[in-house]
Amino acid sequence: MVLSNCAALSDIMTSKLLYHYPLDPLSRIVRFMLHEKRLQFSLQEEQVWKRRVDFLKMNPAGEVPVFVDDNGLTVIGIDNICHYLEEMYSDPPLIGENIEQRIEIRRIMHWFNEKFYNEVTKYLTAEKLLKRIQRLGHPDGQKIRAGHTNIHYHLDYIEYLTDLRNWLAGDHFSLADIAAAAQISCVDYLGDVPWDKHPRARTWYMRIKSRQGFRSILSDQISGAPPAEHYANLDF
Repeated sequence: MVLSNCAALSDIMTSKLLYHYPLDPLSRIVRFMLHEKRLQFSLQEEQVWKRRVDFLKMNPAGEVPVFVDDNGLTVIGIDNICHYLEEMYSDPPLIGENIEQRIEIRRIMHWFNEKFYNEVTKYLTAEKLLKRIQRLGHPDGQKIRAGHTNIHYHLDYIEYLTDLRNWLAGDHFSLADIAAAAQISCVDYLGDVPWDKHPRARTWYMRIKSRQGFRSILSDQISGAPPAEHYANLDF
């Protein structure tokens, strides 16, 4: 078990528990959200490709994240977990304070959790790292090149949004920023984000990296695959 630095060993059996994988962007969303809401929790790393029986009993889909609250309730799936945490622990609000804000935040979350993931994260982290860890063969160079090409479009979009707003979805930090940062951080672990060509997106990400809850996520390392040198640096 890997423990969050906000959870003591003596609290393992009674605290909130998140089943996650360190380089899974959806797990990172939940971790970031828990930190922003100042909730104590512990982490259980789950290598889902091993198909652990006890985990499959909890979530037959065999996917992370899975969140177990200290009231014993198990919540499965990124949308369910985010809505549960927002409803149960509403301070600070991260999904908006009115319907217009919620619609925009959810739209941008969907952009990064679906579009960015399928066009960038999946091509780069899966091909360059997860394939090797899971012993699934050699990386597909065509997919890697596609990921490197596609990421520029998404960084351009971040710059467009932040030219108009303080944060991605409006004046306030929200789950839209958390979702984008979670996806980008997984790619940045590999050093594959072309920050030099997107300085305004870099400025936005520097603001994300300065948040205390995100710092703990950036301390993760995959055994045998250290992150890019600049990965955890605030000034990069």
